[in-house]
Amino acid sequence: MTRKIDALLAEYGESHQNPTNKAVHWVCVPVIVWTVAALVWSLPVPEMFAAVPNLNWLTLVLVGAVVYYLVVSWRLAIGFILFVLACLWVIVWYERNFTLPIWQFALGVFVVAWIGQFWGHKVEGKKPSFFKDVQFLLIGPAWLLHFLYKRFGIAY
Repeated sequence: MTRKIDALLAEYGESHQNPTNKAVHWVCVPVIVWTVAALVWSLPVPEMFAAVPNLNWLTLVLVGAVVYYLVVSWRLAIGFILFVLACLWVIVWYERNFTLPIWQFALGVFVVAWIGQFWGHKVEGKKPSFFKDVQFLLIGPAWLLHFLYKRFGIAY
């Protein structure tokens, strides 16, 4: 019996065979995850959140994403959490060192990264997987993580 994560990764991989498209995804997928995190981080926080330290819209989004990863593969969830922690560190570092609001920088980078993604799929000759099923937006990072896990002999 095939695990759900294996089926999802295989289906995602069907539209990611071209070496150029794969290379584009190794750059653009992590960048897009970071930019989405930075954009959500930038959303105004309602007063009701202020009573709880570190509670903001990003916290809620990340809890949902981690729950999804825990359902499909707890081991990939660990890798995703580590990556997200690195993203948070970069967000905080950016805000401490630059005056341009992070949402402006992240929005520009987001647009450029998506242009790269669509170009990669044009080279591939196949539509992005998320056109078929929106959950593939979360499978993209898992797809990259599973290659790293395989390289280091870690079961996912």
